Amino acid sequence: MQGGGPPAPNEGNLMKACLLELPAPIETNPLKYMGSARPDPAAGHVLIRVSCCGVCRTDLHVVEGELTPRKSPVIPGHQVVGVVEKAGESARRFRDGARVGVAWLHHVDGTCPYCRRGEENLCDNPGFTGYTEDGGYAEYVVAPEGFVYSIPEVFPDEQAAPLLCAGIIGFRSLRLSGIKSGERLGFYGFGAAAHLAIQVARHWNVEVYASTRDARHQRLALDLGAAWAGETFAELPEKLDAAIIFAPAGEIVSRRVEGAPEGRNSGSWRHPHEPDSVF
Repeated sequence: MQGGGPPAPNEGNLMKACLLELPAPIETNPLKYMGSARPDPAAGHVLIRVSCCGVCRTDLHVVEGELTPRKSPVIPGHQVVGVVEKAGESARRFRDGARVGVAWLHHVDGTCPYCRRGEENLCDNPGFTGYTEDGGYAEYVVAPEGFVYSIPEVFPDEQAAPLLCAGIIGFRSLRLSGIKSGERLGFYGFGAAAHLAIQVARHWNVEVYASTRDARHQRLALDLGAAWAGETFAELPEKLDAAIIFAPAGEIVSRRVEGAPEGRNSGSWRHPHEPDSVF
């Protein structure tokens, strides 16, 4: 689905926001809490009044300049939960007051080979919330309605927000793994995405084996129902049916390709938060 383009500022109506004018070490407090023009939704977009916005490691990459700046100034934040305040022309998916979320992928071109075959996350010309487009560290945010998620009332705001980042990554990885009930699934790395994905995997009656270098994360994996947890390259007690590599480390990829179960494919993929890197 297509979207994007800069929102039109409503100069007569200010909002509070945290703006990044120049990337700098986080210890220097580079985010400036100040007034900013509240955006108006363009055609096909919705204006969302922000209730909650999560904090992600990628936000730190943006703030400190580890991701090359693409917009300046920019309002970071891409785990946004709020309610629809106003719909732009031709935007009809959501009624005013609907509870919604906005994630990292803000829009795509809709025309590149990836988009044409339904792989929008690999789009050649994407836009990213809180990086190339203003994000959720503000009272209001705008986004194309095709990239806005309906949020069920069962989740409090602070629990729904991480699902828009780590939750999306973890759940998509589970689906792509092809894992089935009763099978054994390996996790390499056990951070934000994995700690959410394991809860879904256990609900699906999947045995999870967590390989991670951090002893705290090993304990967390066991607490969340892992059948085994150990060091990244420790020998596993059972043969796996599939594996998901969450840690962006090439040596893990090589090891998993060598030991991949017969009939299960392995490959490289684009890091969901660093659009120019492939590993």
